[in-house]
Amino acid sequence: MNAKILKVEIDEMVDAKIKDGGRLQLPSIHEGWRFNFPKHAKDKGSHTYVLVSEETPDIIEGCLIYKMKAELEPYMAYVEIAPQNKGRDRKYDLVAGCLIAFACRLSFTLGHGDYKGWLAFDVQEATEEDQKKLMTLYSNKYKAVRIQETTMMIIMPKDGEKLIEKYLER
Repeated sequence: MNAKILKVEIDEMVDAKIKDGGRLQLPSIHEGWRFNFPKHAKDKGSHTYVLVSEETPDIIEGCLIYKMKAELEPYMAYVEIAPQNKGRDRKYDLVAGCLIAFACRLSFTLGHGDYKGWLAFDVQEATEEDQKKLMTLYSNKYKAVRIQETTMMIIMPKDGEKLIEKYLER
């Protein structure tokens, strides 16, 4: 899937691709990432996708693990941007938005019945304060809605469509 990400240094959009990460060497905590993608990719029903810039196709800029819970419910198990894309000196921006929009797109193509187009995910941070910050970010930036007092959030179909349009159909 083609995408565009912002190269921060020159403030220009550049071509990127979201591709199947199944046969790639996935990033892990040993390389400064928060999640151990090689381990989680082995979970039953997991599908791994990576985002790479066309300028540097061998460098993973972001990673996503997507599942279908009970073979019905679209679920974004893990999403993370590369360490080089965090903070003020980041290389690229919009990486997370592209991956989340891609997960929303998968929810339309793989979701069944009442779950079609709905994307669920959990937010689990080390502290309650960090968890609230991240949930607020997901709410404000991606229109995710928290499910009662749980760690689960969802992106509704109408908001998923907007994310797909904003991040993938430029």
